[in-house]
Amino acid sequence: MYMAEQIHLPNPALRGRLLADEPMRKHLSWRTGGSADRAYVPADLEDAAQFLRGLRETEPVYFIGLGSNLLVRDGGIRGTVMLMHCSRAAVRMDGELLYAEAGAASPKVARYAATRGYAGAEFLAGIPGTVGGALAMNAGCYGSQTWDRVERVLMLGRGGELRRREPGDFDIGYRHVALRQGGLGSLEWFAAAWFGFERGEGAAALARIRKLLQQRIKEQPLALPNAGSVFRNPPGDHAARLIEACGLKGHAIGGARVSEKHANFIVNPVGAGSAADIEGLIEFVRQTVLAKCGVDLLPEVRIIGEHAR
Repeated sequence: MYMAEQIHLPNPALRGRLLADEPMRKHLSWRTGGSADRAYVPADLEDAAQFLRGLRETEPVYFIGLGSNLLVRDGGIRGTVMLMHCSRAAVRMDGELLYAEAGAASPKVARYAATRGYAGAEFLAGIPGTVGGALAMNAGCYGSQTWDRVERVLMLGRGGELRRREPGDFDIGYRHVALRQGGLGSLEWFAAAWFGFERGEGAAALARIRKLLQQRIKEQPLALPNAGSVFRNPPGDHAARLIEACGLKGHAIGGARVSEKHANFIVNPVGAGSAADIEGLIEFVRQTVLAKCGVDLLPEVRIIGEHAR
């Protein structure tokens, strides 16, 4: 079995792990994709900041959480990937606000809020990613969106600096978040957030979480590698309805297949499909729905990296 090489850290003060030629399929829910030149697993938020301070200004940097909304092309990533998901990422109360670092899994935040007697975070249990990813795309489900609850955020800059920002600093929409003075992603990344939830009945909140998770299991192909909803819902409609109406359930390219259980999911059974298979299927579905229904579906998943040569 192929193992990525752990290489010596350039700064003895760093406490994380630096990996060379790291296969991204190990970090993506689709279980496919090329390798990154380098990947860094920070020990904590301060360690991530310290690592960024030591990088060349020209080095491309990509942040990845649980990889549940991402496709990395088969040619891999030229540059450095920051692998931010961490079971030790802080989730705590800060006064009446819930503070959560970007590397924490969203379902963990939902459970934490419920067990502390807060309501309104239950929808986060249905988002299979990290807090950082939820903030970056305004992830949501079952009628709620992440930024409905954000009071302020902590940003990590390209030079390793940390700064607080308010919701008013961002353009926020459906599956869209960007800094008003420029595009989000190249200069700053979400490091943490403070959420506002109301006092409620913890037992009732936990019951709602269980019900939501049962509904997800019933409706979505969670037993197969997938990246959640592939397309955004168009105004007044659902992407899954349009895809199913075009007869595309079960349609496959290579090892990638439109789920028979939920048409807005593309599954990759046993990881047999390549990233090119998945990307090709995304485009085929998009073009088919456009031709038959006159609706141009916009992908919700992010696609990065280079095509295989």
